[in-house]
Amino acid sequence: MKIVFMGTPEFAVPSLERLTEEFEVAAVFTQPDKPKGRGKKLAMSEVKEAALRHGIPVYQPVNLKKDEELVKLLKDMAPDFIVVVAYGQILSKEVLDIPKYGCINLHASLLPKYRGAAPINWAVIRGEKVSGNTTMLMDVGLDTGDMLLKSEVPITELMTAGELHDILMEDGAALLVQTLKGVAEGKIKRQKQENWDGFYASMLNKDMAVIDWKKPNHAVHNLIRGLNPWPVAYTHYKENVMKIYSSVALDSKPASEPGTIEDVSKDGIRVSCGEGELLIKKVQFPGGKPLDVSEYIKGHRIDKNEVLY
Repeated sequence: MKIVFMGTPEFAVPSLERLTEEFEVAAVFTQPDKPKGRGKKLAMSEVKEAALRHGIPVYQPVNLKKDEELVKLLKDMAPDFIVVVAYGQILSKEVLDIPKYGCINLHASLLPKYRGAAPINWAVIRGEKVSGNTTMLMDVGLDTGDMLLKSEVPITELMTAGELHDILMEDGAALLVQTLKGVAEGKIKRQKQENWDGFYASMLNKDMAVIDWKKPNHAVHNLIRGLNPWPVAYTHYKENVMKIYSSVALDSKPASEPGTIEDVSKDGIRVSCGEGELLIKKVQFPGGKPLDVSEYIKGHRIDKNEVLY
């Protein structure tokens, strides 16, 4: 079968790799090169790098909807499938209608839950115990198409969004191969999305990373996990930004006002929350690198009774 693949970030790379093993990938579409780093040099997407390693033609339209030449090229390719994994552009109905079997999207949630751009992070932030991948037949809506296959992945108490991301990107690649074969053979029954809870997993931003210590300790803990590795939850200690990479929600009751540092030891920084206490395990201060608290306090002082804000 002939495949056209559309994707951009690291999450999409294992899917592209697996598809090249199983099918003919005729072309790859990815976002245009973007400036990165302090030097602002143009950098290729991870998907483009992978495609070039395999000698696959790469196309990078700024807006595929408006690029008539590329749409015509897609029609001339006559692919059996267009496969979309975190591409970053909305496809027009004209493009959706091109492939023989349709456009298949891999979405990193158990649809209809967590439609949107950041399903992995929001599943962790909202304290879900299970996440997973869904393959669906794309339509003109945002993550609203008929579902094809699902696979579940448990979310453990200490798992970060970054760790869940890495599990799901490998799991999703296998699910895609299974989906394409099943659809082509007529063995998969489409299922409409029903019972959407109305929550949309919007893109992350740095404003949401500020910790509100008045919230319950589990809510703070989930925010820390869900924003690791980016944008990283943070608070202020003596006017310095303290980024927090990992924590543990304790069963103990808060002894002081929310944000108060109750104790500092090699085990971590114990802080009162609106409900319960939180043990901060890994921090980063300006000019430094992320360190376990046990390492940080060997050369720096963290005072008890200070209030984080």
